[in-house]
Amino acid sequence: MDISIASILTLDGLTNGAVYALLGLATVLVFTVTRVIFIPQGEFVAYGALTLAMMQAGKVPGTVWLLLILAVVAGLMEGVGQWRHAHNPVTGLKAGLRMMAPPLVIALITAWAAPQQFPMAVQAILSVLLVSAFGPLVYRVAYQSLEDATPLVLLIVSVGVHFAMTGLGLLFFGAEGFRNPSFFDARWSLGPVTLSGQALIIFVAAAAMIVLLWLFFERSLFGKALRATAVNRNGARLMGISTHTSGQLTFLMAALIGALSGLLIGPTTTVFYDSGFLIGLKGFVAAVVGGLASYPMALIGALGVGVVESFGSFWASAFKEVIVFTLILPVLLWLSLRSGHSDEEH
Repeated sequence: MDISIASILTLDGLTNGAVYALLGLATVLVFTVTRVIFIPQGEFVAYGALTLAMMQAGKVPGTVWLLLILAVVAGLMEGVGQWRHAHNPVTGLKAGLRMMAPPLVIALITAWAAPQQFPMAVQAILSVLLVSAFGPLVYRVAYQSLEDATPLVLLIVSVGVHFAMTGLGLLFFGAEGFRNPSFFDARWSLGPVTLSGQALIIFVAAAAMIVLLWLFFERSLFGKALRATAVNRNGARLMGISTHTSGQLTFLMAALIGALSGLLIGPTTTVFYDSGFLIGLKGFVAAVVGGLASYPMALIGALGVGVVESFGSFWASAFKEVIVFTLILPVLLWLSLRSGHSDEEH
């Protein structure tokens, strides 16, 4: 291997690592606020890429119908729950409509816009909005009633949600894979390395999202409320912060990050209905490097995962996934030795 090959592999690794960084940050965000190890994070990636691919083909994406079904289910659950809590059917009806209205509007607009063949930028925005709407609904249906359960129970639920979302992806998208067109086709030669426009977009989008997340948590009232919930859920409740709202907002952000990641990675690889699992797992490895708590360490871990994957595919392509996921073992051992053992509830 010479310096030119090493440079090319490093650039490819950093490009993929930027996407894994977003997923790692989303995993850390969800875990710190809700204590959920959100395995289906990768499904949002696949849904985002496949939704845009179907809109490019002039078809109504299957996520429209799935979102409509999930919105009705979540709205009924929310309405019945509020009715029982307040003993007032009007309160329950209003709560159910509030839960259903935004995703229904987004789904209907997307269903109308898909055959119109709007410019790719408009289709990308609609795809992100459509997939982002899944976040609060998934939290309401699968997690909200279990928010006081142990992390182990929440992990088991995450496994079930993953299999459900993968199966529904097969039902609504089919087994065929799709590759989206690049958002920017320019290329620049930097010595032995060629930087593509799509790679530049990935770096810029990842950096912008990281900065926006920092500003959100440091400057906004909602961000500070999420930080308070992450630090002490009971204390946040006593201060009037709704853990239900915090959970739904967190999942909304996770779905947004997943959908954006799907749009970024779609032009670089063929995406199938189940492709999100491996992509999400690599983001999970990055989150584990950060101890499921540190955003900077998750970012560093994601870039490292991308570089290791790139070099691993060059030296032993058949074992590149094994090499990447083996990284988690020494990290877990180190975290265990450093922190010792504590009660799960603590």
